[in-house]
Formats: sequence, structure tokens, C-alpha cells
Amino acid sequence: MPYHAEPLSPDEIDKLKKWVAEGAEWADHWAYIPPKYPTVPADESGKAVNPIDNFVWARLQKEGLKPSLSADKATLLRRLSLDLIGIPPTEREVQDFIQDNSPGAYEKQVDRLLASPYFGERWAAMWLDLARYSDTKGYEKDDYRNVWRYRDFVIKSFNQDKPFNQFTIEQLAGDLLPKPTEEQLIATAYHRNTANNDEGGTDDEEFRTAALLDRVSNTWEVWQGTTMSCVQCHSHPYDPFRHEDFYQSMAFFNNTRDEDIPNESPTLVHLKPEDELLVGQLKDWIIKELPAAQRTTELTRIQNLVRIGEPKIHPHAFDKLTNAALADGKYLGGGHNGYARLKGVNLTGKTDLILSIANRKGGGTLQIRQDRLDGEILAEYKTAPEQEGRGYRREIISLKPTTGKHDLFVVFLNPALANPQDYVYQLEWLLFTEPLPGADKPGYAEAKSKLQALLNAEAEKTPIIQENPQDFRRHTYVFERGDWKLKGKEVQPGTPKFLNPFAKYPANRLGLAQWLVSPDNALTARVTVNRFWEQLFGYGLVESLEDFGSQGTKPSHPELLDWLALNFQHEQGWQVKKLLKLLVLSNTYRQSSKTTPELIQKDPANRLLARGPRVRLTAEQIRDQALAVSGLLSSKMYGRSVMPPQPEGVWQVVYSGLKWQTSPGEDAYRRAVYTFWRRSVPYPSLQTFDAAGREICVSRRIRTNTPLQALVTLNDTVYMLAAQGLARKMQAAGSASETQIKNGYAAALFKTPTAPKLKALTKLHQQAETYYNQHPKELSAFLGKETATQNSAPSQLAALTLVANAILNLDEFVMKE
Repeated sequence: MPYHAEPLSPDEIDKLKKWVAEGAEWADHWAYIPPKYPTVPADESGKAVNPIDNFVWARLQKEGLKPSLSADKATLLRRLSLDLIGIPPTEREVQDFIQDNSPGAYEKQVDRLLASPYFGERWAAMWLDLARYSDTKGYEKDDYRNVWRYRDFVIKSFNQDKPFNQFTIEQLAGDLLPKPTEEQLIATAYHRNTANNDEGGTDDEEFRTAALLDRVSNTWEVWQGTTMSCVQCHSHPYDPFRHEDFYQSMAFFNNTRDEDIPNESPTLVHLKPEDELLVGQLKDWIIKELPAAQRTTELTRIQNLVRIGEPKIHPHAFDKLTNAALADGKYLGGGHNGYARLKGVNLTGKTDLILSIANRKGGGTLQIRQDRLDGEILAEYKTAPEQEGRGYRREIISLKPTTGKHDLFVVFLNPALANPQDYVYQLEWLLFTEPLPGADKPGYAEAKSKLQALLNAEAEKTPIIQENPQDFRRHTYVFERGDWKLKGKEVQPGTPKFLNPFAKYPANRLGLAQWLVSPDNALTARVTVNRFWEQLFGYGLVESLEDFGSQGTKPSHPELLDWLALNFQHEQGWQVKKLLKLLVLSNTYRQSSKTTPELIQKDPANRLLARGPRVRLTAEQIRDQALAVSGLLSSKMYGRSVMPPQPEGVWQVVYSGLKWQTSPGEDAYRRAVYTFWRRSVPYPSLQTFDAAGREICVSRRIRTNTPLQALVTLNDTVYMLAAQGLARKMQAAGSASETQIKNGYAAALFKTPTAPKLKALTKLHQQAETYYNQHPKELSAFLGKETATQNSAPSQLAALTLVANAILNLDEFVMKE
């Protein structure tokens, strides 16, 4: 792989000789040097609000530049609202702010927006790119995945201002916390957002490993700004990460229960209210009948059995299949006298067996035999001849007590089967467990019946992370040249030696999460504050958000970055709202975005921050803003993902059977963060504005400017409905067209249009109204027959819709200024 470049020039050789003569000192890369609080530069102007201004203005002074004046109040509040909650303010909120001349008027607006429930929705949109969140599993089949509760967890976490260190621990290792809550278990779906291949004939272990590799790369990119995927195949060519470091990191994740199977186990069961009543009754029986010393343990165990039920054993774990088959990894099917072997099962303490089993024919028997095909029968399950055509159900059967590890043979019997190709049973999974205690207590049979009913309850399930018990532990090896089939030396969980020490943390995912957010690991804080800075200012202090290594960009203001990181860790307690408040209160943030010839020449990209940010809004913000100013945006929060209108036929390119069914009523106008996301076919209008596909982690969306974007906002159904909604508001503002246009312009941009713009929009309105008066069929087609007949001035509404559509397409509308 060496790059064959030209030889070094004489000048370059002289520089190297001089460096060697001076001692050949090689400094560590800045990102891997623990930060120290820098001295805050003095503010000679007396106008700095906080240290951000001191650092920025000191750099401007060094470059011979001055900060810009503050933006006008309307522009500033629009910027602030879009940044903090993702939608613009209302006209009333703008007017209130303009009229409020108190010293704390701006801070009052900041606090109001930070407390808004829309705050979490805005920042979740950013985080879901990192989490590669999707409502589907990916790969060719790209089938449905029920993981929307994870998205809601993210929204709630931002709204609650959950400290970022706790947010980190819950997502990477919530299941390993003492007595994890349902929310903390849902949080672990962060790493269940990896793709799952349901295609028939694929190797489950291959794609389990692919998910594992992604989890390693994702964790290092999101929390450490490190391109760890480079190290999967060889040691990093530029940074001090070794090939072995990747696989030591992989060892943290290699012992989770998920195995790339269609049912996505392990999952968290979300019971219906009537089934929760059964849980309560079962708990009451345990508390009443069991000794005090046993209650707590059994309550926890039974709850975990009902809600998670691990470790399940799935069909791909079997070998030596005879007259039996694995059907696309979904189930083990066995004909008469068919069998399959399960190796090395620890049966100590396990006297119950739970089967997830189905049968198409009646009269079958399933036996579990010990060590040999003709070995002792440990368990037996039968169905009567009339019990045929039964779908999957969970059955609890008794297992003969034994100890130690044994090979088990699952034997299928039904001599009445006429067709040799018929299966006696289809076995989805089995689970060896301890029995419900208290067999000698009153009400035991009823309690066991309730447990079985709960195991069979219809319920939604969220894929989560669970750690393997000791009997299921996997060994981790270095993959030679990154090939998962070429296993080299065995490695243990660990972190790169040149970073902060790991020894005091447990060697599991919880230890890794704690290490990432420890006081000694300032790289996580640097990466995190840089990410939030980029969301507000358009560019990070380190522009390459995903790469803090030597091939990434250097920080434009290194002392400021270190100050922010240490302040975020220690003074702000990892609280994101405190960090954002600090950033937006600075005069650096409040500057006007208007530029000058001098600034264009000296700092065209505004890396020195001599003016306020001016960048295009994100895909979600553009869509949500259009719906907000039109009065259509729904305030409904949480729940299943929705399907707003999209062009017909978009989903015809995939074959899994999923259909796009446009959501009715207000669900069609919910915020973009709730839009159903399919990896193989992302929502078109969002993708056009650079939304991530979410096959992998995306730290930074690269903004583009293409004609397709204007075609979307001019023609897409959602934007046309928004234009019509704004037109109705304009129509209600008065009868004079100029008044209506001014009203629509102010609703969208909080200012009066300039004379040339007003003239152009008025001309468009006149031409359109004349046209639609003369072409009633086109009027009906444009507005819809119902609207065209019900509106008192349909030609005027159609003309105003075109005007509103033009306003919603203005550069200043889709930009943050």
C-alpha cells in the first residue's frame, strides 16, 4: 500500500537534518495531551460576557480584526430559537422580545427555550445521526425494527438535562447498572441500531461480527473523535493506535447476547395494562408466600424472565442435524425421528425448560435426551392429535434435575405424519431456567398459570443489549488483516496504553463507559463540546468532528476548546443545557452575521468568529420551520414513527413487504425527528437536504447546495401544504394583496420585505390570480376540489399559495442568519 511519491526535496532534507541536530524531539499530538485550564485573556473592551468572548476577541486582536455588532433582536431570536429548539419563534414571541428592554431580556428568552419540550426533539435529531437510528434493520431486506422507544429516550434525556456522563453510561451499559430501570434498558438500544441481516442463507456469526466491528468504530468516533476503523486491519498509519487496540476494544462488546437473528433477541417486552395487572398479582403471591430472604431475588428473577427472558438458545446453536433443518435461522424444524444436538449446556440448578414452539400437525412429541441420541429423557413435550395448526407459544415444561455440562439431543417424533417433509414442530428458541419456587404453597398452580400467560402475552418489544452469562462467554481474538475468519492472538478488554489508565474500572462495557467519562478522560469532553459548538456556529472549533487525530483539522482556538471541555466536565457537571446557555449568552454568538470585504478577504469561512454564524438550516429544521410558520406543525410528542406524504413509488425498489401508508390527520405534520426512517430508502426530501442515511455513524453532515433542493421545496407535497397553510393566514390578514404579502413575509422572516421584493411578489400574485380566474380546472387541480369550492376567494388563495411558496424558498428563509 505505500504511496510512491517523488523523493524529498533538498529543502525538506535540510529541515529534517536540522530537526535531528536539535534533538529530534517529537511532541505528542495535542488531542492526547491532558488539558490544563488556560489563562483567560484580559478583556480590554469591558464587553465580554463570559470567557468565550475573551478567547475569541484575543485571537481577533492578534489577527487585526474586531468583533461585529450584535444582530438585531428579531434576527437574534430567530437564530436562537432555531438553534435551541429547531423551529422559529412566533411573531408574538418576537414582538415581546423587541419590546422587552430589561437587562435580562435575552437571557430570559434563552431560559424559556431551554425549558421548552421542543428542545429535546431538536437535539435528538443530532444524536440520532450518531446512534445511526433507523426504523428498519438495514441490508437488502431492510425489514421493520421496533426501536422508536429509544428515540423517545433520547428526546426525554435532553429535555431532562440528563448529565452527559450518565447519558453515556446508560446507552453503553445501562443493563449492567444495579437494578436497571426500563428506561436504562431501552437506552442500550443505542448499540442495537446496528444493521441486522434477515436474508435467508446468510451467516449469523458473520453479521454479528459486522455489528460488533461497527460498535467499536462508532464508540470511538462518537466519544473520542477517533477513526478507530482504520485499526481494524492494521496499526494506525498516523496516530498511536495499534492493531491490537481495536480488538481489545471489541472484547468489551463481544459478550452481548444478540446474534443477528430475525427476532432480534434480546428484547425488552412492553406489556399491555391488563398484563401488567397479572405481573402485580404474581408479585403479590411471591411476597405473600415466599420467605423474606427469598422474595427480593425471586421478584427480580421473575420480572427479568417475563420482560427479557435470557439467555435464550436459538436454532443456529444446534449441530448434527438429521431429518431436521434451520429455516432461514428463524426456527429449527424436525420431521419424524429427526434430531439436532446442542453442545455443552450447563444444567446445574435448571429444572424448568421454556420452549417457543409451533406445530402445523397434531400428535407430536419432542424429547430432550442427555448426552446420546438414546440417552436418558430429561424432558418431554407432547401435543394431542387435535392440537394442530398452532402458532408459536411459550410452554413451560419440567426438566429432570441434573448437574454439570451436557450435550443434549432434541428429538422430534410423530409417526402419524404422512409426508416425510412435514415438521413435527418448529422450535424458535429454548431457555433453561430455575422453576417458580413455592410448589408447596397455596395458589402455586394459579401463579404458574399466570407466569405462562405472561410469557405468551402479545406485546411490543424493543431490541436491547444484555451481557452473556458466564456459560456463554466468548473469547476475543485479533483478526489478522481485519478478516474475521483469520483469528490471531487472544486479547482481553482494554484501552490504548497511551490514553488515561483503565486498570481501576471493571473489564466490561460499564467499565468502558465509566472510563470514557472519567475526570481523567478530557478527550470525551473536548469532542462533546466541539460537537455542540458546531451545531450553533456552523463549524466546530475542530472542523473534523469525527477525527481529532493527526489527520484531522487543528483547533482554531485550542485554549478555548480546553477551557470549555474542562468547564463542561467539572463546573457544569456534564450538563448540556448549561453548556449551551454559556455558548449562546456569549457576545461571540450574538454577533450580526453580516460580512464586510475585509472579513471576506481575511476570513471567508468565519473560522476566526469575527461575525455571527450564517449557514443553511438542517433538513429537519427546514421542513419543521415551513410547517411551523404555516400553522400546520403538530405539537404531539413521542410514540411510533409516522409516515408523512412522500412521492408515490419510492418504496417499490425494496421487497420486504413494508408499505408506506401516509399518516392521517396531525401525524402527517409532526416534527421530522418522528419520520419513519428506512435505511435503504430514506425519506426523500430530508435526504435531499443532506440528512444522513444512518447505515453508519455520521458525526458531521456535509452541507451541499444543489438544484434538487429547490425542486423539493417548490414541489414536494409537504412544502406545498405548508405554502397553502401560510396562504390562508395571509388571506385572513386583510383584503389588500400588499397587506397580505407583507403579513406572510413577516410571519416567515419577522421583517418587512424590501421594495424590490414586495414589487416582485405583488406581480407574482397578480399574474397568478388572473391566470386562475381564467382557468378554473387548473384552479381546482391546484387547490384540490374541496378547497376550491369551499373557499370564498379560491383564485386569491391559489395566488397567495404561490406567493407563500416563493417566500418559503427564499435564501434567507432556509438559512440561519
